Amino acid sequence: MRKENKEEPENVVQDKYMGSVKVGSKGQIVIPKEARDMFNIKPGDTLLLLADLERGIAIQRLDFFNKMADEIFSGKYKPPEKENNEQLTQFANEVKKVSKMKEKDE
Repeated sequence: MRKENKEEPENVVQDKYMGSVKVGSKGQIVIPKEARDMFNIKPGDTLLLLADLERGIAIQRLDFFNKMADEIFSGKYKPPEKENNEQLTQFANEVKKVSKMKEKDE
């Protein structure tokens, strides 16, 4: 766990970051350096954007979701009773589609 020190900006405290970004004319945002460093995000990395009208927007590394999708398909992931297996499989399929699109681009 990272501790606050004099070298870190005020908006980085104990493995948390808060900052603002502006959306450009093409809908792009720049992920602040502190957040990129915190999550080891490098140029060329693929991130998955998840959006939900009630919960908001989340951005995560694609490799994180690839591992999750692999666990769902292999049967290693056991969802809580309230989660629907059909929805999980659909989610895993969508993650794999994004992965295949990434591979085609490379």
